[in-house]
Amino acid sequence: MRLSRVSFRYRRREPFVIEDVDADLAPGDVIELTGVNGAGKSTLLRLLAGLARPTRGTVSGRPAVVGFAPDRFPTDQPFTVTGYLRHMSRVRGRARWEPWAERLNMGRLLDTRLPDLSKGSAHKVGLVQALMAEPGLLILDEPFAGLDADTRSALPAIATEVAARGGVVIASDHQGGLRGLPGLRHWSVLDGHVTESAVAPPEPEERGQATVAVTVPLDELPRFLAGLRDQGYPAREIEEIR
Repeated sequence: MRLSRVSFRYRRREPFVIEDVDADLAPGDVIELTGVNGAGKSTLLRLLAGLARPTRGTVSGRPAVVGFAPDRFPTDQPFTVTGYLRHMSRVRGRARWEPWAERLNMGRLLDTRLPDLSKGSAHKVGLVQALMAEPGLLILDEPFAGLDADTRSALPAIATEVAARGGVVIASDHQGGLRGLPGLRHWSVLDGHVTESAVAPPEPEERGQATVAVTVPLDELPRFLAGLRDQGYPAREIEEIR
């Protein structure tokens, strides 16, 4: 798969979000994509997946089967989890979703309506629909955000399996969840330009962090903390103010 001088902007006369990207992807590659919020990571992933067309340049050699797990799975759909996965199975030629649902420990979620899922649970549904048809190109947008510990620990092995059968895996990931994989490639996006480095970016715990104090009404505290944890933040109650 090759990107040749790929550029993209959303409207004419607006600045380019992605500009002049040249890259080659080989079977078995696993690529970690990093960059600050708004750098263009998600746009680049959509271009790679074929969900957006370059304004300039070309993407060639894309595998026939693409699995795409967005950072926020669209839950505003009239399905239960089972109904949605069955629907996607039909779309993908009767692909088997059940083994993936079992592997990601989704048994208790199968009868849940999509709008009632937490962010982490919805993300599992997105992972299953991306994996069920054995994609030759697997694209994951912040795959570790909001997931439980067991699912987070399973993802590196899943990426390795996809690569081992000749697939390409690209993950936009600020948590460094794939960091230990041998041969991992590192792409970074800055001001719309993509660079590759042989050395991984700093581990998440080495990056700058800040502790933020927020005062929340006591009756709203459980929901507030749950929302932060659902987004992957290690939130905890420090003090009760009456």
